[in-house]
Amino acid sequence: MRNQISWISFKSLRDRFFYSRFATGVTLVVGFLLCITMFYLFNWGVTQAVFNPDPEACYAASGACWGFVAEKWRLIIFGRYPYELQWRPAVAVFTIIAMLAVTACPRFWTRTGAKLLGIGWAAAFFVFFTLMQGGLFGLSRIDSDNWGGLPLTVILTLLGMTVSIPIGIILALGRRSRLAVIRNLSIGYIELVRGVPLITVLFVASFVVPLLFPTNVRIDPFWRVAGGIILFQAAYMAETVRGGLQTIARGQFLAADSLALSYYQKYLYVILPQALVAVIPAFVNSLLSTFMDTS
Repeated sequence: MRNQISWISFKSLRDRFFYSRFATGVTLVVGFLLCITMFYLFNWGVTQAVFNPDPEACYAASGACWGFVAEKWRLIIFGRYPYELQWRPAVAVFTIIAMLAVTACPRFWTRTGAKLLGIGWAAAFFVFFTLMQGGLFGLSRIDSDNWGGLPLTVILTLLGMTVSIPIGIILALGRRSRLAVIRNLSIGYIELVRGVPLITVLFVASFVVPLLFPTNVRIDPFWRVAGGIILFQAAYMAETVRGGLQTIARGQFLAADSLALSYYQKYLYVILPQALVAVIPAFVNSLLSTFMDTS
């Protein structure tokens, strides 16, 4: 059995990279260039690198200088969060990562498991914001202005994806609506937001939005930025979902209509499950893009 698996793996590699003389030549050339690149990267990043926070040694060396990582790793990971309280964001991030690991387990991909995951995620978010912000259970309060690094990136990414997907689905359905008002409003919002850089949205959320409210009304900067990311990402989620809807054969719509399903039942039970599965790779790309944008 093991020999058979090895033969299948070798055959798939041969069929993919060595199926002709030209493909074999390209594979060998690219492989050689990759080996050379990895050799120089290893030489620069490990062999000739300086790992101690010594400016003179870094200046004299021809490799990478990793000393600043050892010196500033707490600032990189936790931002300006108070030094003596950095165990709180560490536990908060661990809670979120633990829930992500639990969510990835197939045994929870059932109706009962979905309910348990919902309860678990609600508890995880409560623990995260309680630890990060404080003010409960005797924890000192820390303003969101002092949040940063990995905890802020993780929570903004999760909020941006989880909230923007439902909004994106509504916008995608609105863009396909037969009602001209709903369709035009959805198209206008999607095209307007997609034509604006994220940095502009964050600038408006951070500096312009406070000017629209009275001086005695203060919206936390974290929620302003989170709202900007959600509204921005929702436009891209709408186009992703619309692409998935276009892959559904017309026969699926006709089959749902033949069962006398309502508009909501048709999309909820027949169309959307297939469309969302079809665009999972695009969702992953959006997740990675959101993670990098929040940095």
